[in-house]
Amino acid sequence: MQKATNKDLYYTRDHEWINFQGSVAFTGVCSFKLIGFKQIEQLNFTASPGFMKRGDLIATIRYREYQIEARMPVDGTLVQLNDTLIPGNLNALLKYAESSGWIAKIAPAQPYERKDLLLPQQYQLNGKSKYAKQ
Repeated sequence: MQKATNKDLYYTRDHEWINFQGSVAFTGVCSFKLIGFKQIEQLNFTASPGFMKRGDLIATIRYREYQIEARMPVDGTLVQLNDTLIPGNLNALLKYAESSGWIAKIAPAQPYERKDLLLPQQYQLNGKSKYAKQ
C-alpha cells in the first residue's frame, strides 16, 4: 500500500486533506470527518481518471445511514484511485485516513497554488478542528 508521506500538507474547510509531492499530490478525508464511523461499509468511487474541478465528487463513503463525500481539493487531473481500498480492506481508510488511506492521487493544474487551502496549524485548534460543522 502506497503511503502519502507528509511533505506539503494542507486542508480544506470541508475536512479533506491534500499532500503535495512535487508534480503530484495525494488527497483524502480527514479522520475528523469520519467521526461516528465504526467501520466503512461501502466506498464508491464516483470519478474516473481525467480532469476535475475543485469541489467535484471523487467518492462517497457509507456507514449505516451516514454518508460523507470526498471531493477534489484543487483543480487537476485525477491520476489514480487508491485500489487498495477494496471490500475487505475498507477500514484502512478509518485506521490510516491521513496516510495510506488516501482516496486519490492527482496532478494539480497549478502545483504551487495553495489558494483557499489551510495550513495544518490553521486547520486545527487545540486538537479539534475549528471548522467542525455545528
